[in-house]
Amino acid sequence: MFHRLHVADVIAETPDAHSLVLSVPPALADAFGYQPGQYLTVRVPDGNGGLARCYSLSSSPHTDTDLKITVKRVRDGQASNWICDHVRPGATLELMPPAGEFTPTSLDDDLLLLAGGSGITPVMGIIKSVLAHGQGRLTLLYANRDAGSVIFATELADLTARHQDRLTVIHWLDDTRGAPRDDSLGELLRPYADREAFVCGPDPFVVVARRALQYAGVLEERVHVERFDSVVVVTADATAEVRLDGQTHELHWPAGTRLLDLLIEAGLNPPFSCRQGNCGTCATRLTAGKVEMLHNEVLEEEDFAEGYILACQAVARSERIVVDYD
Repeated sequence: MFHRLHVADVIAETPDAHSLVLSVPPALADAFGYQPGQYLTVRVPDGNGGLARCYSLSSSPHTDTDLKITVKRVRDGQASNWICDHVRPGATLELMPPAGEFTPTSLDDDLLLLAGGSGITPVMGIIKSVLAHGQGRLTLLYANRDAGSVIFATELADLTARHQDRLTVIHWLDDTRGAPRDDSLGELLRPYADREAFVCGPDPFVVVARRALQYAGVLEERVHVERFDSVVVVTADATAEVRLDGQTHELHWPAGTRLLDLLIEAGLNPPFSCRQGNCGTCATRLTAGKVEMLHNEVLEEEDFAEGYILACQAVARSERIVVDYD
């Protein structure tokens, strides 16, 4: 259920990223209680009943009175661009209560945090919570294009100065070090291989980060991933019937999950390569139901007419979906 909350403040974090401070009335305090690392679902106008998107909370329930989400513009991002262009202090937004499982089980554990770009948003909530309400030591590796792209730069510097014995921040800037590579990141992460790891960022960063963690010796079961592209479509959970390798699988499809991720997590072996909507390796046929493609640079109109979709970019838009790889 969506609730209307007032925007108390809008903070320009970088030229492309705005934080919205949201006031929660006492009557909704319980509904909007949250854990560090969770997200809110925002509905923005689109001329067709509203468009819903997920944005992670950068605030901490242990340090912040109000909620805060941070929104970064993305190319052709209808929701993110509308928010950055139109939302001002005093505005009202429609939001669903907090959700998500990208949160540590204990604030006393030592954690290894990896963020790319706007992926710092939920990680920031975790950092503030651990430092304020726990005993854990934190190491953050934060990757960006350049220094001007670093969200929360001043806040991170302040936290590091105040908690030198517990917070270490490693900035990776592409303009000085090149794009992150699994081996170079892995060497930086090796001293922290015994920690739980939390990874958030765009898909290319997540892929490299997971390989780097493996290279460093971090056990797969200790790695927690939250992809955050600011364009995740939210709908109700769905049921997927998947025909693959001569077998039919019935799967629960959680809201906002990409089809390829769903299949991999279910232990299936679908074809894929780039995971960015660029190569077409993961293409499959949609024979029933509706999905939304988050990105596509390979399929043409005739492909869509024949029912083809990209599993790496497809999220559910109806209660039941059938896809056929055979």
